[in-house]
Amino acid sequence: MIKNLRSRRKQRGFVEHSTTSDLPLAGPDAVARLATEPLRDVLHTLGTDLDGLTLADVGQRQTRYGPNEIAHDKPPHWAMQLFSAFKNPFVMVLLVLATVSYFTDVYFADPGEQDYMGLSILLTMVTISGLLRFFSEFRSLRAAEKLKAMVRTTASVRRRMMASGESERHEVAMRELVVGDIVTLQAGDMIPADLRLIESRDLFISQAVLTGEALPVEKYDTLGAVAQKSAGIDAGQGNASLLDLSNVCFMGTNVVSGTATGVVVATAGDTYFGALAKNVVSHKRVETSFDRGVNSVSWLLIRFMLVMVPVVFMINGLTKGDWVSALTFALAVAVGLTPEMLPMIVSANLARGALAMSRRKVVVKRLNSVQNFGAMDVLCTDKTGTLTQDRIILEQHLDVAGDEREDVLRLGWLNSYHQSGQRNLIDVAIIRRANEIGESVQPREFTKIDELPFDFVRRRLSVVVANERGEHLMITKGAVEEMLSVSTHVETPQGVRVLDASARAILLARAEAYNADGFRVLVVARRDIPAGEAKAQYKTSDEAGLTVCGFLTFLDPPKDSAAPALAALREHGVTVKVLTGDNPIVTINVCRQVGLEPGTPLLGTDIEAMDDAALREAVGRTTVFAKLAPLHKARVVKALQANGHTVGFLGDGINDAPALRDADVGISVDTGADIAKETADIILLEKSLMVLEEGVIKGRETFGNILKYLNMTASSNFGNVFSVLVASAFLPWQPMLAMQLLVQNLVYDISQMFLPWDRMDPEFLKKPRKWDAGNIRRFMLWLGPTSSVFDITTYALMWTVFGAGALYHAHGGDAGQVIMNSGWFVEGLVSQTLVVHLLRTQKIPFLQSTPALPIMLSTSVAIALACWLPYSPFAEALGFVALPGSYFYWLVATMLGYIALAQVVKTIYIRRFGRWF
Repeated sequence: MIKNLRSRRKQRGFVEHSTTSDLPLAGPDAVARLATEPLRDVLHTLGTDLDGLTLADVGQRQTRYGPNEIAHDKPPHWAMQLFSAFKNPFVMVLLVLATVSYFTDVYFADPGEQDYMGLSILLTMVTISGLLRFFSEFRSLRAAEKLKAMVRTTASVRRRMMASGESERHEVAMRELVVGDIVTLQAGDMIPADLRLIESRDLFISQAVLTGEALPVEKYDTLGAVAQKSAGIDAGQGNASLLDLSNVCFMGTNVVSGTATGVVVATAGDTYFGALAKNVVSHKRVETSFDRGVNSVSWLLIRFMLVMVPVVFMINGLTKGDWVSALTFALAVAVGLTPEMLPMIVSANLARGALAMSRRKVVVKRLNSVQNFGAMDVLCTDKTGTLTQDRIILEQHLDVAGDEREDVLRLGWLNSYHQSGQRNLIDVAIIRRANEIGESVQPREFTKIDELPFDFVRRRLSVVVANERGEHLMITKGAVEEMLSVSTHVETPQGVRVLDASARAILLARAEAYNADGFRVLVVARRDIPAGEAKAQYKTSDEAGLTVCGFLTFLDPPKDSAAPALAALREHGVTVKVLTGDNPIVTINVCRQVGLEPGTPLLGTDIEAMDDAALREAVGRTTVFAKLAPLHKARVVKALQANGHTVGFLGDGINDAPALRDADVGISVDTGADIAKETADIILLEKSLMVLEEGVIKGRETFGNILKYLNMTASSNFGNVFSVLVASAFLPWQPMLAMQLLVQNLVYDISQMFLPWDRMDPEFLKKPRKWDAGNIRRFMLWLGPTSSVFDITTYALMWTVFGAGALYHAHGGDAGQVIMNSGWFVEGLVSQTLVVHLLRTQKIPFLQSTPALPIMLSTSVAIALACWLPYSPFAEALGFVALPGSYFYWLVATMLGYIALAQVVKTIYIRRFGRWF
């Protein structure tokens, strides 16, 4: 067909340099119309031909139509990121409080008594929280885009060179494709745009991303009668008819098997996939377990605030009689209960984790997957290239009696050399071995006629070649059982014999013996086709009546690093399960060599016979899953998730795509198939389990620092509110002015900005961690009142020792309040900041666990600032008075008592609940 079209192009004078002005308006309707037109008219309409576009054509079209990418895949504009940074419930709470503060302290205040301090502090807190989150997320998104750019998904296109006019094949990024490009496809490729097929061979496309149908559909270079009628009647009226077009491949789908050539008829938003993304909300990413965890904790704290703040308001209003002052104070308490730095802390931790993992050759495509990586407790992995060296060696080429035969290698070479699909490691090994032996096993007199590509159902690949006399020879290689199912004879040293039950049993036994020695075994068979029966194209139904000629045995040695890597993963609480399409005996042999106890394997046929309940029970006790089809792998992943596990899947092939999509963390490698890289959340630049173990540790460290902030802030805030409730009930004035509460909260929050740079205890990193709002609530209720004990002793101290009570009794009113407020402000802020060192670890602080330098510096500055403010030039404006020197002796004693009590409570808590964070 291609030769004829090229001839017609020359005869009809097809345009050599197209323009972009007359290209058709693209979109689903245009695609349907172009599917039904003659191919030569389609090429003419698109201003292209079979040799492809010139670079000048491409440049013009890229300038006019832009890159071939869906808009929502791009990071948002910086202005939208800035807006989103302030769009969270905690900032909303602060803005509401700032509005109320404006009306109470400014708008309704008498002239000369207007106080802008509270409003200024609230707006400062909002600004700091929002801007820090914005800068953190902006940097992380830019870094993520740079990292993702390291993983290029390409397409193979024909482009004409300007000087020679000759057509050459180029690998270009998918985003660089334009309408009119001629694209070639093979197994494993993503469809880069909407294509009208020019030619195809046994092309099967998975359209699951568009239709949800698991089974691939066959596509042809001609439009079938049914599809043509459907397109002619219903084009543009229904999605089903458009997707039924048998000569159109749609962007976002992928090639399961076969080869093809097609012309790009639509790109970017004009494709079916692009139109779908613009018109339905399904393009929004599903909320992950990480998102749900953050939201659950956030609303837990907000609900707590909504309960406690009215209580504080009512108690102060009833006991003091000043309802305006009570409202102002209650609002300040609400600010104290608001962890407004949480979004920034989360973003900074995830971004820092992603950047740290990139230095370990791990590219994070989605930031939230950093935490999911750390939470992973089951890793499902393939065998080849992960546990093994990814360099298969052809060890033996044997006849059915087990003797070395060059004839068997010669047939294997013909099959591997002439196949045009995705050449795998087995084909490379066969060709490499033939090159070592020489031309005697590389017959060049044959010409290729046709090919039946490999797929995961037949598990074999056939090539048909012709000799000089016009006789055809079909050579087929594949898995043992699948090959025997289509063979009728066997070639023995004594001649060709019928493949009866006895001969079949002997062949199976010999193959199992090779498997037991650690070899992977393929059967090679042939079928001689006389010239009178030869045809131009063959179907899979022609794979029949084959004669088994011998075996090819391969060795894929385990990696030296596999055993220590698996041991490290086990030490960190990650169970490894092997999911492979390979033979179970070979897989068991490899697993034992790397220190993985295989147990009894579960086969794909066993999985098919199980319902979901039975599979859930089986996956828990099974380590090796062998001879799996792609959907089997996905079912295993879902069954593990149903059992409560966080599942990671490491795969790089076409058959891994469904499992990569369904796993909590899909992990692929940059050398994997296009569909695997597109589906995965994380890309490894180095295919090593040791790299995974390092990524798991970094994920847990990232999550741990987020939990630190949540637990410390929640418990500290609860303690402060409990102290306020006690003081409000018994003191004749408010224990601290609203302004002082705001300043205290601002200083504390700024000191927590450096938590993402803290280190985690090794014990925390040993086990996978998940969100647990219940534990945060329990932590808050246990540790919060501990600080209240010493807040109350400080009340007593300021009332008795430092004269607040005497002043009140002597002068009444607010006399004594200034000294009380100053003393509790310093004690509250120092204790709240100092306890960070105690609560950040389950060990004894400073002696058994030392914080990172940024934490040491930030908390030291916060404590120094707390002690300085009563003596600062701002003291009078903030309602402070200089404290006597003896106060600080009492402060040191109070802090020592607080640390001792908190350590005791922490020890009891860990013993009772078996965990800290």
